[in-house]
Amino acid sequence: QVQLVESGGGLVQPGGSLKLSCATSGFAFRNWRMHWVRQAPGKGLEWVSSIDITGGVTSYTDSVKGRFTISRDNVKNVLYLQMNSLKSEDTAVYSCAIDSRGDRRGQGTQVTVAS
Repeated sequence: QVQLVESGGGLVQPGGSLKLSCATSGFAFRNWRMHWVRQAPGKGLEWVSSIDITGGVTSYTDSVKGRFTISRDNVKNVLYLQMNSLKSEDTAVYSCAIDSRGDRRGQGTQVTVAS
């Protein structure tokens, strides 16, 4: 079955960086458009970023444009999210997903941005 396992979260100061990884298995990763979604405390699920099957086309929600970079490795079957210039409002559980709504997503990794 589809398995999505995120890692790389943690506590970081405002302005800092983190790189999230999502190890995948159980499906043909290279044939699927992939996504990152997040859920902040007390809020609903929010789409963050998407990447096409080759990695050549990416998209981002406005609040992270210019700060986050999504990428993928179709040999290792891993999805990444490089997050720079982190802000307190980026605090959330980040999950990778095989659909942009996040209906089919992993358990997530906690990112906390605080001083």
